[in-house]
Amino acid sequence: MSGSLTICKEGELDFLSLGALVHRLDPGIIPFRKATECAIHVSGGEFNVAANLADCFGMKTGIASAMVDYPIGDLIAERVRAMGVRPFYKHFAHDGVTGPNMATVYSDRGYGVRPPVVFYNRCNEAAGKLKPGDFDWKAIFAGGVRWVHSGGIFAALSPTTAELAVEAMKAAKEAGAVTSFDLNFREKLWNVWGGAQKAVETIARIVEHVDVLVGNEEDLQKGLGIEGPKVGHKSASKLDPSVFFGMIDQVVKKHSQVKAVATTLREVHSTNRHSWSAVAWVEGKNYSAPTAELDVYDRVGGGDGFAAGFFYGMLSGAGPEEAVKLGWAHGALLTTFPGDTTMSTLEQVRAVAAGGSARIQR
Repeated sequence: MSGSLTICKEGELDFLSLGALVHRLDPGIIPFRKATECAIHVSGGEFNVAANLADCFGMKTGIASAMVDYPIGDLIAERVRAMGVRPFYKHFAHDGVTGPNMATVYSDRGYGVRPPVVFYNRCNEAAGKLKPGDFDWKAIFAGGVRWVHSGGIFAALSPTTAELAVEAMKAAKEAGAVTSFDLNFREKLWNVWGGAQKAVETIARIVEHVDVLVGNEEDLQKGLGIEGPKVGHKSASKLDPSVFFGMIDQVVKKHSQVKAVATTLREVHSTNRHSWSAVAWVEGKNYSAPTAELDVYDRVGGGDGFAAGFFYGMLSGAGPEEAVKLGWAHGALLTTFPGDTTMSTLEQVRAVAAGGSARIQR
């Protein structure tokens, strides 16, 4: 491992994400085949982290993404503004019929023994058309950016989005920013343009420029191509961090510049009852959060909630142990709200991280 994780103290932006903006249609506990109405949530794995950091943690954040100039784009752009995230858009015109489009995610919440069902329409998605050269990184980084983030879903949208992620990470390192990447491995997306081997080769070129990884043992195996337990193997407990920590040596051997790896641990008892924890390896040391029993309202976005809290801890100088607890607490709180982004306050996060209860606050 080379060097330590050095985070700039100041910058015009604390955090910048590169990723796709999407809108999620949510009929609640009703399956789509019987739905008559739904809520609309603005989302995107990379955007969620930036939105959480801005709205809950008070950080100065931005999103580099595609924006289509039509009513769905207007709806999404309004929510980006409302969450306090500064946009850097590559604009696309909509032809009124076929697009290009802002992607749609369809996701009910499930209930009890019935799990949530998620499917997508990413046909002719504007974000998939993004390519190197679409953003003026020198201008974006001119005032200073402390941390830059992207993820595996964006990298899997098209060959050009992967190349853009490489370009962004290179530019970020040249500008002195810490870089992070959420592996978020999605087999269906990678299968469209090359499959498992192409995914490993592509992600390796991005991770070469990354300081901090987010991902569980399956992400590490499939995204980085390293050996581990058989994916889907039923271990004694999904809350046991030993498998995750046991793979770190291989991660660092393959990517020696990586200084931190973090993930959530979740045991799903029913759709609405989860055991929840989190772990991180930072510069050679292991850190673990407590285990909480969650009553889950909407599980979507919990992992991004953890990432935001963990990044906040590191950016604010709280230290790795406190950062893991802040991420764990914020991710837990996020599962109690509808939608993909935070409705929590920093005070609530700190209270849960410190072992607070759900007693009424008067």
